[in-house]
Amino acid sequence: MTSSKLLLLTGSITVIGANSLALSPIAAAVAASFPGVAAAAVMTASAVYGLATAASALTLAPLADRIGADRLLLRALLLLSFALGGTAMAPDLLALCLAQALAGVAAGMALPSIYALAAQIAEKGRESHTLGLVLTGWTLSLVMGVSLAAVIADFTHWRLVFGLFAAAAIALAASLIASSGWRAAEDRPSRSSPRSALRVPGMARGLLTAAGYMTAFYGLYSYLGAHLSDVLALPTAVAGLAPLAYGLGFGGAAVFDRLIDRHGAEVAAPLAFAGLAVVYLLLAAAGASASLLLALCLLWGLANHLGLNLIVGGLAALDPTQRGTVMGLYSAVTYLSVFAGALLYRPVFEQFGFAVCALVSAACVMPALGAALQVRRLARS
Repeated sequence: MTSSKLLLLTGSITVIGANSLALSPIAAAVAASFPGVAAAAVMTASAVYGLATAASALTLAPLADRIGADRLLLRALLLLSFALGGTAMAPDLLALCLAQALAGVAAGMALPSIYALAAQIAEKGRESHTLGLVLTGWTLSLVMGVSLAAVIADFTHWRLVFGLFAAAAIALAASLIASSGWRAAEDRPSRSSPRSALRVPGMARGLLTAAGYMTAFYGLYSYLGAHLSDVLALPTAVAGLAPLAYGLGFGGAAVFDRLIDRHGAEVAAPLAFAGLAVVYLLLAAAGASASLLLALCLLWGLANHLGLNLIVGGLAALDPTQRGTVMGLYSAVTYLSVFAGALLYRPVFEQFGFAVCALVSAACVMPALGAALQVRRLARS
């Protein structure tokens, strides 16, 4: 494994994640460029992006097993740069939505390829550590997509945000073209499909775990800002510390990934998922205290990083010959969980509040904990 390959994969996740997060903080600025369009309507583009990502991950990710994950990632980065350029130049909301749909198609191709390549280039015994470093791209995207995008839009123009993202995607594509040696000698083209991947032992359990895990996160995270701003009456600047604290915890957890390699997923997974469930219970108990919630967001990010590493790493190891397809199914489940979380948690939040939403999230993690305990029992028997 070379550091340049690791940086390329991390950078790719950063750009993809930054685009997916950027619209929310600058929605008002974007709406101002489209006469008669409200800020809430601009977020339609984010919804379209998510659906396109899920559909692409389900249908196009198997190409990674046929042509190679590195080649599919290159095509995805080129398509992403075109889509982000189209977003920057969008004359109206329809064009913005179409450009973001295209960006979603690119993301659905890229994310499974990135996860597959991370597993492929990892040195034996350092798989979790390598994947953890790549996953820190999500932390960087939180900074770029939320903080940096808002600053650039405020002082210059929102179009520059997506122009810079497009330039970054082009630079990453150029770096990928210049690099070599991605594929292992034993790699062979595979005619995999979602149907064949679903028959892999452990796949259904892994996807169920991912669905509950992601719904728990996105459902609660979607209404954290509303709770801090509307219920606790915090200023926007203070409420913005929550995603920052979460991102710091998520990125900082990378130092613990090597412990997974050292002790094995069978030992680490029950502890990680139990710890995450406890964090959700603590979030429920601390719902009335802004300071406690902000502190717990740090632990939330740390626990989520470790759990995500275990889920993605476990799925990637199920069948190396169908790794692209497997990661495509995972990415599709992830983006469908974004919609499920936001949709299902809304009535809970409106009727019962943030604390009950956190309890629901704790319950959603139980399948992951149950599966981890079952795997540990089988490993010991």
